[in-house]
Order: sequence, then C-alpha cells, then structure tokens
Amino acid sequence: MSHEVHGVVAIERGKPVSLETILVPDPGPGEALVRVQACGVCHTDLHYREGGISDGFPFLLGHEAAGEVVSVGPDVRGLDAGAFVILNWRAVCGDCRACRKGKPQYCFATFNATQKMTLKDGTPLSPALGIGAFAELTLVAAGQCTVVPRVPPEVAGLLGCGVMAGIGAAMHTGNVGPGDTVAVFGCGGVGAAAIAAARLAGAVTIVAVDIDDRKLEWARAFGATDTVNSAHQDPIEAVRAATGGFGADVAIEAVGRPEVLEQAFYARDLAGTVVQVGVPTPDMKFPDLPMIEFFGRGGALKPSWYGDCLPSRDFPVLIELYRQGRLDLDRFVSEKIGIGDVEAAFSRMGRGEVLRSVVVL
Repeated sequence: MSHEVHGVVAIERGKPVSLETILVPDPGPGEALVRVQACGVCHTDLHYREGGISDGFPFLLGHEAAGEVVSVGPDVRGLDAGAFVILNWRAVCGDCRACRKGKPQYCFATFNATQKMTLKDGTPLSPALGIGAFAELTLVAAGQCTVVPRVPPEVAGLLGCGVMAGIGAAMHTGNVGPGDTVAVFGCGGVGAAAIAAARLAGAVTIVAVDIDDRKLEWARAFGATDTVNSAHQDPIEAVRAATGGFGADVAIEAVGRPEVLEQAFYARDLAGTVVQVGVPTPDMKFPDLPMIEFFGRGGALKPSWYGDCLPSRDFPVLIELYRQGRLDLDRFVSEKIGIGDVEAAFSRMGRGEVLRSVVVL
C-alpha cells in the first residue's frame, strides 16, 4: 500500500522547488514510516536544488526532522509505532571496518530505506540525505530513527543535521575542553551551534568571525566572548589579539569556502586544531598552503562528518541538556513556516536573515 501525501521536490537543477503529490510505500524489512512533524530548512537542501550534491534529480528535499513513527517493517526491533524520533542520515551498519573497531560514528556503510518514494506518475525520487522530510510522511531505514523524550519537534529536528554538526565539530572533532580558546568562522546555524557547544564545554575565549553584524549579534547570544567582522578587519590578527597573541586552540570553519579555511588555518595556535564543518561544493579546491607552514605549525586539520556524532549516543543527551535549560535550542528557530514556503525560506537564508526556518506540519 502507498500513501499519497504532499512533498517539496526539486525537479531540475537551479529551478524553484515545487509542492508535489508523492507516493510513500508502507515499510518493508528494516524500514520505518514516519509522520514528519517539523523539518528545518538547511543549506544542504539548497545545495541539492542547485545540483551541488549530485545529479540525481528529482530530489525530495528536507532532512533535519523530527516526528512520530507510524509503522515499522516486519523485522524491526526496538522501534515501535508512536515513538517520537529524530531522523538522522547516518544509520550505522554495525559490521563495517569502522564499526568493528568500535568507532561507529565513522561507519563506512550507512544505509537508507530500500524502497523508493515516487512522484504520482511513478518517477523515483532521491530523498535528500536518504531522508526526504519536507513531506507529511517519509520512508527511512529504521536505524535512521533515534527515539528521544518528547519536546517541541521544531527544536528536536534541528539535531538531525545543522545544530548537531556544529555541536559535534566543537565537542567531538575539535575536542574543545575547559580553558581552551576557540575561533568560529561563519556564524550561521552550524557556527552558532559550535559556539554554544564551546561554551558548554568550558572554553574561556570564543571568537566569532563573520561578515554580517547581525550574525555576530546572534553569536554573542550563544556565548561568543569576542566578535570580528572580517569584512572590516583582518580576522587572523583579530583572533590572535583575542587569544594573547597566540591564536586559537581550536579554529572551526563553518562556511565551506577555501579562503575561510585558510583564515582558520593561520588563526590557530601552534599545535592547534582546524576543524572544517562547512560544506564545500565539488569545484572548490584546498587552499594553496606552503608545505612548510603545514609542517611547521603542527597540530591537526580535521574534516567533521556530521560532527562525528553517533545519533543513538548524542541525540538523547542533547535533548536532556535542552530540557535542563543548558542548551538553548529554541534560540536557533528564527521562524516557523508551512510546507509551501520552502522556496521563500531559501531566499531568506541566502540573505542571512535567519538562523533556521522550520517547516511545521
């Protein structure tokens, strides 16, 4: 049996998205049918629309979501209808070389639902990050569902991608700890989450760098101790000035651009860590860094996949921190919108007017 619902689809590269009737099948083995309650509008969805991820059009967009399980496949254990879940795009396999080493956060064989959701005429859809949550119902692998205590779905869903990526970039990839100095380059949703996590982890100096004063104000609210508008001053020198002349212990690049990664590289202290969590496009190249600079500064350059998170471990903990008032997820929600308003939300996101627009269904 298939369910006929509405979903936001990118039909062609670079064209505005449209609200289409889609068919969502009942779950088969290893799958779960989820009624989506809220889904954030993420830059990655825009990358899909622009063809920056792949050419697998048409795409069913949306992936930063929370909702309620409607039904599960016949062999699914530990997940029941009615459970409140956050969807994730890295359902670990438990059997690849990373999982066998006890590092499932690096799983090399994550999986998605086997069956295809389709347009009404039968055209198969490619769900964004294996989720496709700008829809009233979506079909995912059961392992993509993480059960958490019930909280407002518009905040829970943010942990499904951007906020988790930023938090994990600081806590897991960057290993920020008490007394550290941190610089975050790019203060949108991911960067703001990295700032909040650095504060939570005990960093004493947190320098926020952006070209938009509005985002720098947001960064202050999340815990930045210093702000730098890199359109008006040298961010490398400003970070050094804020850190006793040394540079940051951890520099986090949350934009996804080579020139910003280069700034982060030079703004860190000797033996410091550079974390890249901003998503680049396929045409971008690594900065032209002299090998002697790479060698002489020591430390580490680390890409951050999904904040190196393990959803089953991290989502419940972060929801508990939210419930205790220690992690202000509500502050990330700039606006709540309808499912037909995604294209307009892309425009507001591009102009830097929002941290997160969240579709509430």
